[in-house]
This record gives sequence, structure tokens and C-alpha cells, in this order.
Amino acid sequence: MFNRILIANRGEIALRIIRACREMGIETVAIYSEGDRGAQYLELADEAICVGPAKSAQSYLKIDRVISAAEIGNVEAIHPGFGFLSENAHFNEVVRQCNIDFIGPSPEAMQKLGDKNTARDMARAANVPVVPGSGGLIEDEAEAVRVAREIGFPVLIKATAGGGGKGMRVAANELVLKSAITAAQTEAQAAFGNAGVYLEKYIERPRHVEVQIIADQHGNVCHLFERECSTQRRHQKLIEESPAPRLPAEQREAICAAAVRMIKAASYTNAGTVEFIVDQQNNFYFIEVNARIQVEHPVTEMVTGIDLIKQQIRVAAGLPLPFSQEDVVHRGAAIECRINAENPAKNFQPSPGKITQLYTPGGFGVRWDSHAHPGYNVPPYYDSMIGKLIVHQPTREEAIACMLRALGELRVEGIKTTAPFHREVLKHRDFAAGLVDTGWVERTLLAP
Repeated sequence: MFNRILIANRGEIALRIIRACREMGIETVAIYSEGDRGAQYLELADEAICVGPAKSAQSYLKIDRVISAAEIGNVEAIHPGFGFLSENAHFNEVVRQCNIDFIGPSPEAMQKLGDKNTARDMARAANVPVVPGSGGLIEDEAEAVRVAREIGFPVLIKATAGGGGKGMRVAANELVLKSAITAAQTEAQAAFGNAGVYLEKYIERPRHVEVQIIADQHGNVCHLFERECSTQRRHQKLIEESPAPRLPAEQREAICAAAVRMIKAASYTNAGTVEFIVDQQNNFYFIEVNARIQVEHPVTEMVTGIDLIKQQIRVAAGLPLPFSQEDVVHRGAAIECRINAENPAKNFQPSPGKITQLYTPGGFGVRWDSHAHPGYNVPPYYDSMIGKLIVHQPTREEAIACMLRALGELRVEGIKTTAPFHREVLKHRDFAAGLVDTGWVERTLLAP
């Protein structure tokens, strides 16, 4: 087992990893930028090292500075958390070349799965359903039109290196398709340095369902069931839950089995998430693999009782999983709300600034994962999430009631947060009935 780990991240996930390491008897080195200097969570690490100015491009994303911090801190492994360099195959490779363990999959697996077109090919080979679409990247308008005619309009243009909705366009006819291809390529090049795009059949009102997996270096792969992530705004997740409502038992079993096949085919180790869309007939289709821990991992921890961060560290140290698939049992229902420093009344405008007062909820089945505290200054340079509110109850109905109660108790003064909007979502009859798809929020709650 490792004696000392560097956390190449910040905020809530850095604190989450510090806590897991402390319980495992592992020392931690936290890195921070000038924008995070003085944050209280840094005091809980055994050592904290500044890696640069506030802007992430000059600090958290600077590979040479992160590696220098690891060498100064004399660590044996690096945990990348999520975001920043967590899915950067080059960083992964550099870490290992420096004789430091990377707590995540191999660079080769990360690189293959990071390219969505290659990942689709791997899914097909593993007999995992993919959305009908182009066999490879689209080179020109004529090829796009030909493929679109074959699979039928509307079609979805997607960036092969994409994420977060960037480089994505819907085309309902040939005229729109021709202009949308160019626009998507331009956006993809600007966002990812890769203009490659491909076509998929556009699935009307899809649900977003993902499967958490964990795989060790001894050939053992387990799924930890599914999470429903359909409550989104602009392709960004707002609320996640498990189990996925209205997903028939046979489809649940099939989607989890497909995720395991995908991971085995990729020779993948450590934690990862296989993401799918589900159509209105409950057919599911592979989207991508997130080769890292997810923001919403606490949902899975609550329903399985498995600490995913600790398992990540164990796997990276070469230990086998301490459980088999038969040992993993799903209990109750869990829901997570991402609490962001944004103002829902002003089109979710960022709301950085000083938190003057903070009262966090508690009680049976309530968990609050956050690095924020009274007096904390929310910086404007990073993701706006200041915390995650998670509840776990015997049934979904009880989980919704518990979350509404917890959101009502949460008090964050000095800045605006998305907590009131979450209450609006949870009170809606469609959410209560599980009738949410990825466009529901904008269509139902935000439409002019």
C-alpha cells in the first residue's frame, strides 16, 4: 500500500480523497493555486504545495508543476480526481514515466476510450449496442448527407474528442446538416484541438443512464449498478440518482452486463463509468466511458456501501477487489443534488464571492460533501460547484422527501446557489413519476 499520495485537484474532491487516505493511514500532499490559498481543507493534508497562479491553465493544468510538486512531496502515487488532468492520457503517461503510480486506468486504455469514435468501435466488438451512425469520422458534406439518408433524419453531429455538449449539433434535414457539420468541426477544433466529428441517429427525448464499474489488475471486473443522470441543463448534470426509475429489471441487468463487457474488452483497470442513452422503448445505446471517478460517485457509495475512493487506491496499489459481483448488493434509493454557486433567477449566472454564513443539513440518511465553510471565498476561476447534497432512504419516495427537507435546511448566505431550483425540480410531478429526459429541464422549467 502507498505511504504518501499527491492529489492533483482541488475543492470538494480533494477533501474527499484526503479523508479516505487519512482513514487508510496514507499521508497526503495537496496542491493549490493562488486562487485557493488559505482554503481550510488544505490544512487537513499532511503537506500543501502551491503550483501557480489562480487560473487553472497556469496551475492545476500545468503538468510540469504538478510533477514537480509530486517530487518535492516525495509521493508514490497521484490521484487526479475528476476534471483538470484526470482523463489526460499524456499526463497519465508522464506520471508513470517518473516512477509514480497513477490512480486510474492505463494511458493506453484512457487514450482509446477518450476518442469516442474508437470507443464506439470497441463497443461494437464487445457486442455493446451503439446508436446507429457513421462507421467512422465524417470527412465532408457529401459523406454526411449519404450517412444521414441511410440512418434517417434527425441526426446528431458529435465531436470525437468531445464532452459537455461542445461540438454537438442536431440536424433535421440536409440543408441544416451541411452548415452544422462545419460549425461542429470548428467548435470541436477550438475546444479540443481535434476537429473530428461523426454522425449518430438522433434519439428523441433520451434518458441518460450510466453504470459504475471497478476493475482490478487481476482480471476482476464488477459493476456497482446504475445511476440515472437525465436531470440536466445544457448537457450538464444537475441531479443523479440510483436506481434509475422506470428501468425494467431485465434492462437494468442487461445494461450493467454490457458495461462489464465494455470494460473487459478495453483491458481497463480502476474505477470508471460506462455511459448510455435509453430511448422511450427502454432500448439502451453506448455513449462513452469516463475513465475517472465521477462527481456523482457518492450515489453509488450510498446504495452499495462501497467506498469508491478507497477501492481506487487499493486497485492502483495492485490489490485485488475484496468482493465479487455476487457480494455487491443494491439497497434503497439515493439522490444527489449538485449545489452550484449560480443564480437560477438570472439564467444560472455564476455567483462567486464570500460565503458569510453556512448551515448544512443532517439527519438520518443525509450526506454533505463540500469544502465550503463560513468565510470561504468562492473563486471565479473554476467550476461553480461548492458542494454535493446526497440522501439515502429505503424508497425513492422517501429519498425525494428527505432531499426536499435537507434542501430546506441548507442555508448559504453571501452568494446565490442552485438549491432553490433543485427544490423546484424535486417538487414537480414529472420528477416524482420518473418522467424526466435530458431535455426535460429546459423544456418544462426553463422554456420562455
